[in-house]
Amino acid sequence: MSTAPTLSIGPIALDAPVVLAPMAGITNTAFRRLCREFGAGLYVSEMITSRALVERTPETMRLISHHESESLRSVQLYGVDPRTVEQAVAILVDEDRADHIDLNFGCPVPKVTRRGGGSALPWKRDLFRAIVTRAVQRAGDIPVTVKMRKGIDDEHLTFLDAGRIAEDAGVAAVALHGRTAAQHYSGTADWSAIAQLKEAVTSVPVLGNGDIWQAEDAVRMMRETGVDGVVVGRGCLGRPWLFGDLAAAFAGSDERHRPTLGQVAHAFRRHAELLVEFFDEEDRACRDIRKHVAWYFKGYPVGGDARRALAGVESLAQLDDLLGALDHAVPYVAEGIEGQRGRAGSPRKPALPDGWLDSPELTPTQRAALIEDESDTRGG
Repeated sequence: MSTAPTLSIGPIALDAPVVLAPMAGITNTAFRRLCREFGAGLYVSEMITSRALVERTPETMRLISHHESESLRSVQLYGVDPRTVEQAVAILVDEDRADHIDLNFGCPVPKVTRRGGGSALPWKRDLFRAIVTRAVQRAGDIPVTVKMRKGIDDEHLTFLDAGRIAEDAGVAAVALHGRTAAQHYSGTADWSAIAQLKEAVTSVPVLGNGDIWQAEDAVRMMRETGVDGVVVGRGCLGRPWLFGDLAAAFAGSDERHRPTLGQVAHAFRRHAELLVEFFDEEDRACRDIRKHVAWYFKGYPVGGDARRALAGVESLAQLDDLLGALDHAVPYVAEGIEGQRGRAGSPRKPALPDGWLDSPELTPTQRAALIEDESDTRGG
């Protein structure tokens, strides 16, 4: 009889070796709660800007809030200034706002990388080391992890050096998305790079991320790369029950969620209900749930008129009428439903600060610009 793999991140023992990847505008309290209702693992907040947290902007303070049912409170921080990141960590720790802190070094979005943040930052090794070291030291007993990409592009790979630096700094785990910033979400995730990182980082868990669309992909990644756990992002869009499938797969069970259209409609309605509770505003919750329509109903025979109506829903009462008009008996058909989710896009040249790739060391001008840029709290 096989034993289910276990994963510990510092003092946190997970009931499944699975982590929900932070996704901007997606992994708020409502979605995290919904995923948890289906499965197991660690559920991380959407990315929080360190400067905005230090300045306690109202939106940021709302984003770091957790429902009382969230027994493990996980917050991901983004920052480019070691002192500001340290201050943000202090708020989370001293005010008992998190049980786990993840540092973002994987975001490929231009507004982040052009400031030298996200997946651009590990190229500057001293800056990366300073941020991680100060965050870990200030966090104390709260485990700190890092999530990163392979590098900026194929000519500027950083993941092995960054992994070793993070390990030496005392992080509790390292996660790698097997793509470069230049790839964005296009192409295929390089699982061989994840395996290389696992070989290089030996004293803390290594987690793999990229192209996990169903439970079998996660099991295969674990087997092929030797990683200690998986990080799941776009694969769970419109499929919160994927976390139930993952828990079952790692427990050795063949049981999988194969929802009828009625069950999908019920999950969609539950998501909207949780968003109303999160935003404390029905109108805003309905605007937010609209972006999930295509993901939830992907592959199901829901006509264009119905989809357009759902994508313009303005109240829960209207949503109930629209969902009630669907044929709830329509069965699950794997073809068309499973597989890639979210926009893959195409490779693109990363937006970077001037002269960023000239040297892996920061110039005084670059250092000053980083601190100045982070004072802009938009997006946090």
